[in-house]
Amino acid sequence: MHRAGAGGPPAGAPVLAPTAVGAGGLDVVVLAGGTGARLGGVSKPDVVARGGRLIDHVLRGLDSLRGPLALGGVVVVAPEDVSLPDGVLRALEDPPLGGPVAGAGAGLLALRAEGRAPAPTTALLACDAPEAWRALPVLAARLAASPGADGAVSVDGAHRQYLVGVYRTGPLAAVVAPGGAPLRDVAVRRALGALVLLEADLGALRGVGRDLDTWEEVAAWERGG
Repeated sequence: MHRAGAGGPPAGAPVLAPTAVGAGGLDVVVLAGGTGARLGGVSKPDVVARGGRLIDHVLRGLDSLRGPLALGGVVVVAPEDVSLPDGVLRALEDPPLGGPVAGAGAGLLALRAEGRAPAPTTALLACDAPEAWRALPVLAARLAASPGADGAVSVDGAHRQYLVGVYRTGPLAAVVAPGGAPLRDVAVRRALGALVLLEADLGALRGVGRDLDTWEEVAAWERGG
């Protein structure tokens, strides 16, 4: 299953109607680094299932939401040896392997370096959750309706899925890259758990937050399980 290949269509369409996030739109940081230790050290974004690489499923899914959600910038935090489509912005924490919090910080800084104003909200997604993009319309709507919150995240039981979340860009940047320097080797729960977050149970979007951390999980998703 680990092979290079062209991306296929996104795995399913949004079940709930997309809702605009307001003026300025939504930036997206896709985390696609890490060691892939539970996959034997292979590159997670390059793992192929359902006819496309995991990173391709995520990017194609985001493209399908570009109109309804007024998506702004999309940046993939990934090493240079991960092939990305033309026009997709790349970032990477320096030095690499600083953890997902550092990756999120590097992604935010890369978006700012493009010379454009950051969107008021930013989504965080992980490439090993190839259907997580489907949650963005619901999370964006929840956050837009709650001006006192810093973000909205998916929950699975008692577990918050911080990397299936939409955040107000200012508070997010303050906890992942305070002073403009990405935090390294900090647990996601510790950094993002300091924010005022709404929780959304997305049970209606079956499999939306499923992580593919092992070959068994990849095979199950390939079968449609």
